[in-house]
Amino acid sequence: MSTHAQTGLTVAELGSIPEDGKRYELVAGELYVSHAPHIVHQAVISNLLHSFRDYLEQKPIGRVLPEVGVIFSEQDAVIPDLLFISSERFYQAISGGRLISAPDLIVEVLSSGTETERRDRGVKRYLYGKYGVKEYWIANWEVGTVEIYRLGEGGLELQATLGVKDEELTSPLLPGFRLAVKAIFLV
Repeated sequence: MSTHAQTGLTVAELGSIPEDGKRYELVAGELYVSHAPHIVHQAVISNLLHSFRDYLEQKPIGRVLPEVGVIFSEQDAVIPDLLFISSERFYQAISGGRLISAPDLIVEVLSSGTETERRDRGVKRYLYGKYGVKEYWIANWEVGTVEIYRLGEGGLELQATLGVKDEELTSPLLPGFRLAVKAIFLV
Protein backbone atom coordinates (compact mmCIF):
# COMPACT_ATOMS: atom_id res chain seq x y z
CA MET A 1 0.00 0.00 0.00
CA SER A 2 1.25 3.47 -0.83
CA THR A 3 0.12 7.02 -0.33
CA HIS A 4 0.97 10.30 -1.91
CA ALA A 5 1.77 13.11 0.52
CA GLN A 6 3.50 16.46 -0.01
CA THR A 7 5.24 18.16 -2.92
CA GLY A 8 8.28 20.42 -3.25
CA LEU A 9 10.41 18.53 -0.74
CA THR A 10 14.16 17.99 -0.87
CA VAL A 11 16.41 15.12 0.15
CA ALA A 12 17.56 17.18 3.16
CA GLU A 13 13.95 17.55 4.34
CA LEU A 14 13.32 13.86 3.70
CA GLY A 15 16.19 13.07 6.09
CA SER A 16 14.38 14.84 8.93
CA ILE A 17 11.36 12.49 8.85
CA PRO A 18 11.45 10.24 11.94
CA GLU A 19 11.92 6.50 11.43
CA ASP A 20 8.52 4.83 11.50
CA GLY A 21 8.96 1.65 9.45
CA LYS A 22 7.58 3.18 6.25
CA ARG A 23 9.48 3.75 3.02
CA TYR A 24 9.72 7.37 1.92
CA GLU A 25 10.75 8.29 -1.61
CA LEU A 26 10.96 11.58 -3.51
CA VAL A 27 10.33 11.98 -7.21
CA ALA A 28 10.44 15.54 -8.56
CA GLY A 29 9.95 16.77 -5.00
CA GLU A 30 6.79 14.70 -4.46
CA LEU A 31 6.79 12.49 -1.41
CA TYR A 32 5.62 8.89 -1.80
CA VAL A 33 5.04 6.70 1.24
CA SER A 34 4.92 2.91 1.07
CA HIS A 35 3.88 0.55 3.81
CA ALA A 36 5.20 -2.91 4.61
CA PRO A 37 5.05 -5.14 1.52
CA HIS A 38 3.25 -8.47 1.10
CA ILE A 39 5.21 -11.57 2.11
CA VAL A 40 5.25 -12.85 -1.49
CA HIS A 41 6.78 -9.51 -2.58
CA GLN A 42 9.63 -10.11 -0.14
CA ALA A 43 10.02 -13.76 -1.19
CA VAL A 44 10.46 -12.65 -4.83
CA ILE A 45 13.17 -10.18 -3.77
CA SER A 46 14.87 -12.94 -1.77
CA ASN A 47 14.78 -15.34 -4.75
CA LEU A 48 16.24 -12.74 -7.09
CA LEU A 49 18.89 -11.69 -4.57
CA HIS A 50 19.98 -15.31 -4.08
CA SER A 51 20.23 -15.87 -7.86
CA PHE A 52 22.23 -12.68 -8.39
CA ARG A 53 24.61 -13.53 -5.55
CA ASP A 54 25.20 -17.06 -6.89
CA TYR A 55 26.00 -15.58 -10.30
CA LEU A 56 28.28 -12.86 -8.87
CA GLU A 57 30.25 -15.39 -6.82
CA GLN A 58 31.24 -17.03 -10.10
CA LYS A 59 31.61 -13.75 -12.02
CA PRO A 60 32.47 -10.92 -9.63
CA ILE A 61 31.59 -8.11 -12.04
CA GLY A 62 29.60 -5.98 -9.60
CA ARG A 63 27.36 -5.86 -6.58
CA VAL A 64 23.70 -6.54 -6.01
CA LEU A 65 22.06 -4.73 -3.10
CA PRO A 66 18.52 -4.83 -1.73
CA GLU A 67 16.59 -1.73 -0.69
CA VAL A 68 19.44 0.79 -0.96
CA GLY A 69 18.59 4.47 -1.21
CA VAL A 70 19.62 6.13 -4.48
CA ILE A 71 19.91 9.91 -4.58
CA PHE A 72 19.67 11.18 -8.14
CA SER A 73 19.21 14.88 -7.27
CA GLU A 74 18.04 17.12 -4.44
CA GLN A 75 14.43 16.24 -5.30
CA ASP A 76 14.81 12.67 -6.56
CA ALA A 77 15.62 9.93 -4.05
CA VAL A 78 14.22 6.41 -4.21
CA ILE A 79 14.69 3.00 -2.62
CA PRO A 80 14.51 0.31 -5.32
CA ASP A 81 13.75 -3.24 -4.23
CA LEU A 82 17.02 -4.47 -5.75
CA LEU A 83 19.86 -2.94 -7.73
CA PHE A 84 23.01 -4.04 -9.52
CA ILE A 85 26.00 -1.80 -10.09
CA SER A 86 29.21 -2.81 -11.85
CA SER A 87 32.46 -3.07 -9.91
CA GLU A 88 34.09 -0.42 -12.07
CA ARG A 89 31.37 2.13 -11.18
CA PHE A 90 30.65 1.13 -7.59
CA TYR A 91 33.06 3.36 -5.65
CA GLN A 92 32.62 6.29 -8.02
CA ALA A 93 28.88 6.14 -7.40
CA ILE A 94 29.16 6.50 -3.60
CA SER A 95 29.54 9.70 -1.61
CA GLY A 96 29.18 9.95 2.13
CA GLY A 97 28.02 6.34 2.30
CA ARG A 98 25.18 6.99 -0.13
CA LEU A 99 24.62 5.92 -3.72
CA ILE A 100 24.47 9.14 -5.76
CA SER A 101 24.66 7.76 -9.28
CA ALA A 102 22.42 5.56 -11.39
CA PRO A 103 22.86 1.83 -10.85
CA ASP A 104 23.23 -0.25 -14.00
CA LEU A 105 20.11 -2.33 -13.28
CA ILE A 106 17.12 -1.76 -11.02
CA VAL A 107 14.46 -4.31 -10.10
CA GLU A 108 11.10 -3.33 -8.67
CA VAL A 109 8.65 -5.97 -7.47
CA LEU A 110 5.10 -4.73 -7.84
CA SER A 111 3.05 -4.37 -4.71
CA SER A 112 -0.68 -4.83 -4.65
CA GLY A 113 -2.54 -1.66 -5.49
CA THR A 114 -2.91 0.43 -8.56
CA GLU A 115 -1.06 3.45 -7.17
CA THR A 116 2.23 1.65 -6.58
CA GLU A 117 1.90 -0.19 -9.89
CA ARG A 118 1.31 3.10 -11.70
CA ARG A 119 4.31 4.64 -9.93
CA ASP A 120 6.66 1.76 -10.79
CA ARG A 121 5.57 1.57 -14.44
CA GLY A 122 5.31 5.31 -14.99
CA VAL A 123 6.96 7.72 -12.56
CA LYS A 124 9.91 5.52 -11.58
CA ARG A 125 10.49 4.19 -15.10
CA TYR A 126 10.70 7.76 -16.38
CA LEU A 127 13.00 8.76 -13.48
CA TYR A 128 15.33 5.79 -13.97
CA GLY A 129 15.57 6.47 -17.70
CA LYS A 130 16.20 10.18 -17.12
CA TYR A 131 19.18 9.44 -14.90
CA GLY A 132 20.68 6.69 -17.07
CA VAL A 133 19.71 3.36 -15.51
CA LYS A 134 20.60 0.93 -18.32
CA GLU A 135 18.06 -1.75 -17.52
CA TYR A 136 14.89 -1.94 -15.42
CA TRP A 137 12.94 -5.07 -14.50
CA ILE A 138 9.43 -5.05 -13.10
CA ALA A 139 8.44 -8.34 -11.47
CA ASN A 140 4.70 -8.91 -11.09
CA TRP A 141 4.18 -11.78 -8.64
CA GLU A 142 0.40 -11.68 -9.00
CA VAL A 143 0.57 -12.74 -12.68
CA GLY A 144 4.07 -14.32 -12.79
CA THR A 145 5.74 -11.97 -15.29
CA VAL A 146 8.90 -9.92 -15.53
CA GLU A 147 8.94 -6.88 -17.81
CA ILE A 148 12.38 -5.99 -19.17
CA TYR A 149 13.06 -2.34 -20.08
CA ARG A 150 16.32 -1.15 -21.63
CA LEU A 151 17.60 2.37 -22.05
CA GLY A 152 17.06 3.76 -25.54
CA GLU A 153 16.73 7.19 -27.10
CA GLY A 154 13.25 7.59 -25.63
CA GLY A 155 14.20 6.47 -22.12
CA LEU A 156 13.55 3.01 -20.73
CA GLU A 157 11.70 1.06 -23.43
CA LEU A 158 9.93 -2.27 -23.02
CA GLN A 159 11.98 -5.05 -24.65
CA ALA A 160 10.14 -8.13 -23.44
CA THR A 161 7.60 -9.49 -21.00
CA LEU A 162 8.63 -12.92 -19.77
CA GLY A 163 6.31 -15.44 -18.11
CA VAL A 164 6.71 -18.56 -16.01
CA LYS A 165 6.29 -21.03 -18.88
CA ASP A 166 9.91 -22.07 -19.50
CA GLU A 167 11.17 -18.55 -20.17
CA GLU A 168 14.59 -17.42 -18.94
CA LEU A 169 15.74 -14.06 -17.75
CA THR A 170 19.05 -12.85 -19.21
CA SER A 171 20.77 -9.48 -19.51
CA PRO A 172 23.60 -8.02 -21.58
CA LEU A 173 24.79 -6.42 -18.32
CA LEU A 174 25.27 -9.88 -16.78
CA PRO A 175 27.10 -12.11 -19.29
CA GLY A 176 26.10 -15.74 -18.85
CA PHE A 177 23.36 -15.01 -16.30
CA ARG A 178 20.31 -17.23 -16.83
CA LEU A 179 17.36 -17.54 -14.49
CA ALA A 180 14.12 -19.40 -15.09
CA VAL A 181 11.30 -16.92 -14.55
CA LYS A 182 9.30 -19.51 -12.61
CA ALA A 183 12.17 -19.73 -10.05
CA ILE A 184 11.66 -16.06 -9.19
CA PHE A 185 8.10 -16.67 -8.06
CA LEU A 186 8.64 -19.77 -5.86
CA VAL A 187 7.37 -19.10 -2.37
